[in-house]
Amino acid sequence: MNSPESRTFLQADTLQEALPQLWEALQHKVDRMIEQIGSKSPHVATRDSGIYDDMRHDWWTSGFWPGILWIMYEMTGKEHYKQAAWGWDEKFEQKSIQVSNFHHDVGFQYLPTAVIKYKLTGDEEGKRRGLAAANFLAGRFNIAGNFLRAWNQDKTGWSIVDSSMNLSILFWAAEEIADPRFTHIAKAHADTVANHFIRPDGSVNHIVSFDPLTGEVIESLGGQGAGPDSAWSRGAAWALHGMANTYRYTGDTKYLHAAQRVAHYFLSMLPDDHVAHWDFRAAESLDAEPRDTSAASCAASGLLELAAALPPVQGNPYRKAAERILLSLTQNYATWDRPEHEAILLAGTGHKPANSNVDVSLIYGDYYYVEALAKLLGWKTRIF
Repeated sequence: MNSPESRTFLQADTLQEALPQLWEALQHKVDRMIEQIGSKSPHVATRDSGIYDDMRHDWWTSGFWPGILWIMYEMTGKEHYKQAAWGWDEKFEQKSIQVSNFHHDVGFQYLPTAVIKYKLTGDEEGKRRGLAAANFLAGRFNIAGNFLRAWNQDKTGWSIVDSSMNLSILFWAAEEIADPRFTHIAKAHADTVANHFIRPDGSVNHIVSFDPLTGEVIESLGGQGAGPDSAWSRGAAWALHGMANTYRYTGDTKYLHAAQRVAHYFLSMLPDDHVAHWDFRAAESLDAEPRDTSAASCAASGLLELAAALPPVQGNPYRKAAERILLSLTQNYATWDRPEHEAILLAGTGHKPANSNVDVSLIYGDYYYVEALAKLLGWKTRIF
């Protein structure tokens, strides 16, 4: 699959035209990644080296690589994907009984490992670990402000838009053990996202600071965006996808409408190649600003959730938008011509204000790219 004649999907006019051959190429790519990554817990690969780093198991991105493997296992039935993915949730549990830094992102860690493992194989240990993670996340709920606390250390009143994506582990737990307490917490936080993070125009705040005693809003903070009033594109992707997921679990149209509001803003701000800049308000002219392929892939997967939630005549524009994003990622930002590169997508932006991880590969960008393509091919096991 590395010869130019075998990669005609790179010249396809539509994603649907490219998809069969693209999926075959992706399997070859992930097979190589298994050999290259080995036991590493990847987060970032620089453009030049193409080598993924190896982060500790309580790092927030640690679930995405095994999540790719579980999706590939479900889609292909090939045992080597399951074998490579199997032990990750146990690694997280072992880290959790040591001094660790698990926080609001346990959904990112346990949904694509323990929970999908249980759903696909019936593994009771996966179920137990997933429920333990849901309990941990529920314990971070601030009842005065109706928010899930972000991070640890001294940030007791902070909440972040990223948590929109972690709510699915609470909804799953509520269904799994028929306990609506988890749903109450998830919906309360989702309401806070809709009311305090998503602005009327569809752009989003990254961080909102609350008084942890009274629950009153203190201020919005720029976080990984360009500033408090900016429009961080990955934050928009988290909100779009997370609100669409919340609608899927609840059927409450206020979450559907919140997701649509973010989607419309996100799509209206895309450049000609359909791949988002890292912040839509980083500068008056964005021409010199870096892209963020992780925002693009996550948003594409969220747009497919929106499309699935609506009748075809209403959902088709979201699906087509997702396909345009994915085709551009495939043809302009992927590593098909660099088999030695351990990642799938280039041009991710982690934390531009801190000048950290700019123009790199990000494992969560890879994950949502695979997730979105799998959805287009009929993947049914929704974990986020």
